Amino acid sequence: MHGKVLIVDDDHAMCETIEVALRPRQFETSWRISAEEAVLALRNESFDVVLTDVSMPGISGIQLCEQIVANRPDVPVVVMTAFGSMETAIAAIRAGAYDFVTKPVEMDMLALTLERAVKHHNLQEKVQVLSEAVDKSRRFEEILGESPPMQHLYSQLERIADSEATVLITGESGTGKELVAKAIHERSRRHEGPFVAVNCAALPDALLESELFGHVRGAFTDAREDHKGLFLQAEGGTLFLDEIGELPLDLQPKLLRALEEYVVRRVGGDKELRFDARIVLSTNRDLESAVEDGRFREDLFFRINVIRLMLPPLRARGTDVLLLAQHFLELFAARSGKQVKGISDTLASKLLGYAWPGNVRELRNAIERAVALTRYDKIAVEDVPEKIRDYQASHVIVGSNNPTELVPMEEVERRYIVHVLESVGGHRTLAAEILGFGRKTLYRKLLRYGIVKKDKGS
Repeated sequence: MHGKVLIVDDDHAMCETIEVALRPRQFETSWRISAEEAVLALRNESFDVVLTDVSMPGISGIQLCEQIVANRPDVPVVVMTAFGSMETAIAAIRAGAYDFVTKPVEMDMLALTLERAVKHHNLQEKVQVLSEAVDKSRRFEEILGESPPMQHLYSQLERIADSEATVLITGESGTGKELVAKAIHERSRRHEGPFVAVNCAALPDALLESELFGHVRGAFTDAREDHKGLFLQAEGGTLFLDEIGELPLDLQPKLLRALEEYVVRRVGGDKELRFDARIVLSTNRDLESAVEDGRFREDLFFRINVIRLMLPPLRARGTDVLLLAQHFLELFAARSGKQVKGISDTLASKLLGYAWPGNVRELRNAIERAVALTRYDKIAVEDVPEKIRDYQASHVIVGSNNPTELVPMEEVERRYIVHVLESVGGHRTLAAEILGFGRKTLYRKLLRYGIVKKDKGS
């Protein structure tokens, strides 16, 4: 059902006509012949939208609208006005009406208007309970979300937390891979030990080996004393190697030996030192493609790909966007001392419709900006970055009624492959799974359509 509609009109025939027209359009309807009866119905029943005529004996439709806005602001009101009566329509909007339709009523247009009003009502309900929902939302340590993809992730985390197996966390940039790594550590038997993290892409190649494995005094010019390295520093705890796909090729054999034998050899040292740490790694790269391209060792990939967790992008998490937005709003409002309490329903709609290429990190930054800029107790559309305000979802158009716009099947396939690749952040393995191709088949199609160039040496 699209929603429950309360029809208010002193004309019995009109009420019945609208009810009959809306029923096959999947609306549940109830009608009253006076505003007084409608007020009583609203006290005893729940409705998603009220559709009221303007001219009625006693309390008019405009007055009814004012009462509903004052006492039930969560229920949108659509007002029916006489054709050409713009003054009445303006009065209805000023009274707080969500929208208006003109008589004689065109039923398809009425159904669209009511459907939009119901969606508005549902969104308002979500926004109003967001703060409470954040508190009640199921969490895994600091990870927040209730969507099916996150429930699946929680289930996986609960099963692997106490394992000693190596974990590879994959997902787009900004999806919260380090939060997941910390959650694994906090739920493990090693939670009293250290959690040591390093971003393999953030250090120069010359320093990364020393940082990971340590060095002995005199190993190089600035090595004035022994350095344990992160593998040894993580003793009894968890070592998190972020962006493992950026590890230089010449260091990969050394990492492979460390993971297989649980020993490291410090730079300049002649002894292998045993360590006791659980290894968790992450990447936003497509490691299978990196292996095929010769940028990542296949044996190392097999060694780290013991347990893989794939983090969903924010665009796949539904109303988790609003939960996270409210969480960040409360965080930044408390830090700044501003009395910002919520999100306008118009902004909530924008947040739900945006694609979030930067994922949770981008949402966090957008809400921090909004809290800083807002002058009211709710953040609004004008407070977020322009690209979110003006975002329009793109669609892949594969058909047309105009013969001059029709394209060959190969072009349809090319466009859809490009669309899927863009949607998964360029991850070829995931794109191949969605498309139902093998990875090699997808790669051949990418070459054929000129989407990628042939790799050197292949």
